[in-house]
Amino acid sequence: MATLMRFVNHSFCSRMGHRSIALSCNSSVARAVSFGAAAGKPLPAKVKIVEVGPRDGLQNEQTIVPAEVKIRLIDMLSEAGLPVIEATSFVSPKWVPQMADQVEVMQGIHKKPGVNYPVLTPNLKGFQAAVKAGAQEVAIFGAASELFSKKNINCSVEESLQRFEEVTKAAKAQGVLVRGYVSCVLGCPYEGKVSPEKVAHVAKRLYAMGCYEISLGDTTGVGTPGGMSEMLEAVKQEVPVDALAVHCHDTYGQALANILVALQMGISVVDSSIAGLGGCPYAKGASGNVATEDVVYMLHGLGIQTGVDLHKLMDAGAFICQFLNRRTSSKVSQAACKL
Repeated sequence: MATLMRFVNHSFCSRMGHRSIALSCNSSVARAVSFGAAAGKPLPAKVKIVEVGPRDGLQNEQTIVPAEVKIRLIDMLSEAGLPVIEATSFVSPKWVPQMADQVEVMQGIHKKPGVNYPVLTPNLKGFQAAVKAGAQEVAIFGAASELFSKKNINCSVEESLQRFEEVTKAAKAQGVLVRGYVSCVLGCPYEGKVSPEKVAHVAKRLYAMGCYEISLGDTTGVGTPGGMSEMLEAVKQEVPVDALAVHCHDTYGQALANILVALQMGISVVDSSIAGLGGCPYAKGASGNVATEDVVYMLHGLGIQTGVDLHKLMDAGAFICQFLNRRTSSKVSQAACKL
């Protein structure tokens, strides 16, 4: 009851702050067109937000988050209007104990019509378990860095792509959508700078094997707008821009700037995590994903449609931060409620 009351009190506090946020967003819509014109590059009219918090954000938490809390978080994110919510991961509990309740989570969430709930499946065994649990979309996770691939999934880049071929073939046979991730696209904790050509090669392979969308991840958050532009130029030569997404971490405070560059280059899909949860266990010092609240605030300020209710989104962030007993990493939430 005490936890619930703290959440209720915070929700009231958030809504008081939401009024000024809404006014700020609405007043800036008219500036979006002029911004795009001034930049010389049109911005997308609509952006799809892929929420990765329940999986990527929570998977490295040391304290096990109960299934009922994950289910409640996902339901709140659904109600906030997010079109895609990565729900869980079908990996061995031996490697990721936090995701051991994947079946309970998948069967417990209230699936809202029009919302996709993809799950991570690193291999064929994980794919089969995911489909059995009701998954209609899965994701496979590769890397542009050889050393990172070996540290993360214990195989070379080429070996990982061969594993993924098994998943994509099985998915195609069963009518299941597959999304591909490429990590370390702007830098690797072991190899340093990663060649844009390497990123383009892996993205091309994933797209060719049937991934309908390729998410390009700045896993360590070292990227800058210049690097983002260079990398995207290379990838766009191999994969249609409407099949690309960006996944930015905010380690160096560059995430929103990198996302803005991506938007100017035609990208209209952005991954983000509620309250900025998450990080990379294989990249020392890498902070969390860019906060969904901050991405939505920026997009609305540019006059870009997302279909997301920022008020409800902030309530979802408050809920999970209350449970984790930590301060939100969202600058928008901090400014609105001084959490």
